[in-house]
Formats: sequence, C-alpha cells, structure tokens
Amino acid sequence: MNLKRHGMLEIHIAVLLFGLAGLFGKLLLLPPLVIVCGRTLFASITLGAILFALKTDIRTKSSQDLLVLVLLGAILAIHWITFFHSIQISTVAVGLLTFSTFPLFVTFMEPYFFREKLFFFDMLVAGAVLLGLILIVPSFDFYNRVTQGVFWGVMSGFTFAVLSILNRKYVSAYPSMVIAFYQNGVATILLIPFLLYKPLDLQTYDYVLLAILGVFCTALAHVLFIQSLVKIKAQLASVIASLEPVYGIIFAFFILGEVPALRTVMGGFIILGTIILATWKKTQQPVNVKSN
Repeated sequence: MNLKRHGMLEIHIAVLLFGLAGLFGKLLLLPPLVIVCGRTLFASITLGAILFALKTDIRTKSSQDLLVLVLLGAILAIHWITFFHSIQISTVAVGLLTFSTFPLFVTFMEPYFFREKLFFFDMLVAGAVLLGLILIVPSFDFYNRVTQGVFWGVMSGFTFAVLSILNRKYVSAYPSMVIAFYQNGVATILLIPFLLYKPLDLQTYDYVLLAILGVFCTALAHVLFIQSLVKIKAQLASVIASLEPVYGIIFAFFILGEVPALRTVMGGFIILGTIILATWKKTQQPVNVKSN
C-alpha cells in the first residue's frame, strides 16, 4: 500500500470514529464543557501511556513550538465545546453537517499558509457547501434553536479548519501521537479550573461513556487524522472528514431514533454529494508527501 492510500485509509477510519463521537452529545446529559474535559482527560491519559510504553521523547524542540502546541490545545477545546453545544441545542444531524462546512474555511486558508494555488474547482466545492448550509437553516431568526445549532456548528467547523492548517504545519516536526497528546492534555488542563466552581454528580454510566469517547473516538481517531496529514493535503483531508455526518446520522438513527428534517436532508445531500465528487477528483491528483 503506497503512502497516499495508507493516508486515505487512516483518515476514513478516523472519520468513522469522529462520526460516532457526535452521539455522545445526546447520550451524556452533561454540559459540553464537562463532556469535552472528560473526553480530553481520557484521551491524554491513553496517549501518555502509549508514549511512555514506546519510550517516545515528548520534549519540544523550542519554547515557540510549546506555545504553538498550547494554542492548538486551546483551539481543540473550543472546537469540541461548540460542537457538542450545537448538537445539544439542535440535533446530531445539524451539528455534524454544519461542522462539516470547515472545508469552506480550509479552501481559502490553505493557499495563504502554504503558498499553494487556489483552484477554481476548490471554489466551486466551497460554494456548494455554502449552498447546502443555507438549506439546512430553517429560519434566520437566531431565537430558533436549530438556527442556533447551525451557528455553533459553523463555529466548530471554523476552529477545526484552523486546527487542521496548524497541524499540517507542525505534523512533520513531531510524531502525530505526541501532537495529539499535547493537544488533549492542554485542553484538559485549561478546562479543569472551570469545573472546580460547579459540583458534578457523575454516575458510572457517565464515566464509561466518557472513557469510550476519550479512548476510541478521540485518542485513536485523533492520531489517525493527524498522521494522515503527513501523506495527504489538509484540503483533501477536510473534504474526506466531511463524510463524518454520514456515519453520525446513521448512528443517530439506529441508536437514538433521530430522524433529520427534510431541509437538513436536502442540504446534507448537496454537501455530501459535493464531498464525493471532490474526493474522487482530489484522489486523482498527485500529492507531494512530507516525511517525518
């Protein structure tokens, strides 16, 4: 298996796990901040244990790199808080589909950060994603909970786009698992102080779900996603990652009995149809691979 195909396999598995993660916003009756803190805590412990067993050096090469990794951890925390908030005030489908608009941001950010050419096809993809998003919005009245869910989902998508771009810049300097460890660890440290002011009454059920969310849907998925960026462009990775709603909506239907509204389905079809076309076109193009 060549590097590009290996990267494609890694990101598709990661997206499957990320899609499952969306359901925890409904399964866990906890504030988004608590869910994210538990998620990153279990993820960082898992990643730290693996790195220790492998005797991997986790020291940063410079103080600047450490500051960047701290920034990435903060962005990760914001991304997941807005993501779960979107799902909790609307639906799994709305949260996942609106988050998946992040290729719209990556398409225009990547040429600036990496001095790469912006193709007309990329702009068409961004336009189609935006059209799908407009269809999902039931009303432009911000008092509508679904509209609020769309807003926070888009904010989640924006922060994830920033995270993807910065990960691509630093993935060649450090092992992907080290980056994931720092991001989740920093997110946990930043969120814990907010929990000290609010008493928590977590049940065994909550701890089990948070562990599953942190170990499988976060630690494993996060490493696979970051590692795939070594072999494929962030723009391609973002397009493939937009398939996340397919898995999430299917899981939500069978596990939660959640049926998306007609407008959501129409907008989703446009977004996902565009994704399939863009994925096929991008996989036909050669990719310059960076090595660790």
